[in-house]
Amino acid sequence: VVQHRLPPDEGALLGVQSERGGDAETFTRAFLKSSTSREKGEKAEAMLEHKAVVLHFTRERKTRRTRTKAKGLNAKERRALGVFQLKPEHQKYDLFLPLHDLWKQYITELCNGLRPESNVQVMQQKLLKADFHGAILTVVRSKCPSYVGSTGILVQELKHVFKIITQENRLK
Repeated sequence: VVQHRLPPDEGALLGVQSERGGDAETFTRAFLKSSTSREKGEKAEAMLEHKAVVLHFTRERKTRRTRTKAKGLNAKERRALGVFQLKPEHQKYDLFLPLHDLWKQYITELCNGLRPESNVQVMQQKLLKADFHGAILTVVRSKCPSYVGSTGILVQELKHVFKIITQENRLK
């Protein structure tokens, strides 16, 4: 805010009249008193003695809402909902053949086409970390003798259990 008087020749050139110092101060105080609350008016008057006052409209800042993240289900809730259970109408070998085709593409890319010049130890590490969902597996050894010799596509892998679907559409 500029509070200097305009020289009369510049005021005439611009078409502006310079007010007396007392009139401008009286107007400013009256304007602040009418446009602000009583408490703010007293603060504004105190500010007038030391600083310039900006008279444009200021918006209140909106408070941002903190979004709560959606919590996932815990293990007990997942078991209760049957998330890990395969429905009987989905226990068909033919439904998992496309998964097997995807797995073949994945393992081919992972092993770089099984080149003979590949390092055996590196290949073993890759196979240990590979995902076997969709692979055709044959059970060689099991505590339950009825599972030995079963062949099928790996559908689900749990901590100590592989669930495979056989060609007879049986989940083992």
